[in-house]
Amino acid sequence: MTASSAPHHPPASPAVRAHSFNAAAAQYAANRPTYPPALFDAIEELSGRALAGARVADIGAGTGISTALLHGRGAEVVAVEPGEGMAAEFRRTLPGIPIIRGNGNSLPLADACADLLAYAQSWHWTDPAESVPEAVRVLRPGGALALWWNTDALDVPWIAEEADRIGRFLGIDLAAEKARAGTRAADPGGRLDFVSREVRWSRRVSIDTHLANVGSHSVFLTLAEGAAAAFLAEERRHLLRAFPDGFVEEVYDVDLALAVKA
Repeated sequence: MTASSAPHHPPASPAVRAHSFNAAAAQYAANRPTYPPALFDAIEELSGRALAGARVADIGAGTGISTALLHGRGAEVVAVEPGEGMAAEFRRTLPGIPIIRGNGNSLPLADACADLLAYAQSWHWTDPAESVPEAVRVLRPGGALALWWNTDALDVPWIAEEADRIGRFLGIDLAAEKARAGTRAADPGGRLDFVSREVRWSRRVSIDTHLANVGSHSVFLTLAEGAAAAFLAEERRHLLRAFPDGFVEEVYDVDLALAVKA
């Protein structure tokens, strides 16, 4: 029986998945996609202020992918990260940027101290009933809360076909998951007035890098031993048939939701 035809493997609980990254921090840092400059242009446009000189807290900073980019735009960045393994990788690669252990439901930050709170791939690990009031507390008047996710561009045929194989393997509908994301998911209580923007970009990577990226997601990190490896080995065979040169063009839509504190 092949991996794709085997009974599906339902994802672990959110708590287990949230902690799974710590043991795979180096894999995450090496293979996850970055974010395009147009995303940060959109953040500046929608928030009404430049990132240069802004006091920014990057929440759920992980290994520092977004932190480094915000710092590169001239922001004064502090990172907040709950995971020990992720924080250790962050300190290894970004020793000059401060990082504090904590999470979005209880921010270890002072009142009205930030011009921007950034959540890159991390807001879904919070409880908006707690994280929205915390964001409002920490933001200065006129400050902005920005949430964003790299999502697969499912209108690209090979990406849609792979998403279908992954969905059947895990027993989830990735297209439906993507459709449910956005401003409504950001704040179900409607306390903040979010605006949204979508930014498309791509990167050309080896199939090995692509599969290491896929395998760094929590749904794969928490599978029973051998299950992820078997699926990814079969997926490599699919991709090599389609892309015999060993490279793929990953296409992403960055879904951005931003709200300004009144």
